Amino acid sequence: MNGEGIFTIKTWNEEVIKEKCEQVKTVHASVVQTYKGDMKGEGHIEFIMSYKSGVSACFVGFEEFIGVIDGRRGTVTFKHDGSFEDGVARSAFTVVAETATGELSGIDLSGQFTSSEPGKANYSFTK
Repeated sequence: MNGEGIFTIKTWNEEVIKEKCEQVKTVHASVVQTYKGDMKGEGHIEFIMSYKSGVSACFVGFEEFIGVIDGRRGTVTFKHDGSFEDGVARSAFTVVAETATGELSGIDLSGQFTSSEPGKANYSFTK
């Protein structure tokens, strides 16, 4: 199974954990986003981000997705590993084993997203 679509960020709340020097800092971001396409639903994400400058960062996070993937309803946790460079956010994501519920139980997929414009990103996945 392959799928794709777009998500839109609904909320983004960022809090500085530690600031080392000007624009070099570690932050925690709580994010909610809405999915359309082959994934339909909502994702709640907790990111830890390391800003290398005011315009670049790397991040890791866990997302609780609630909705439908390929016609199957349930929840699943994704692990993200990404970066923000030159105004574009990118992340690879995978299912955290044994976290899926409902009709998504046992699902194993991996994917990626790339931001397309502020507050939106295109995603794709394979199973």
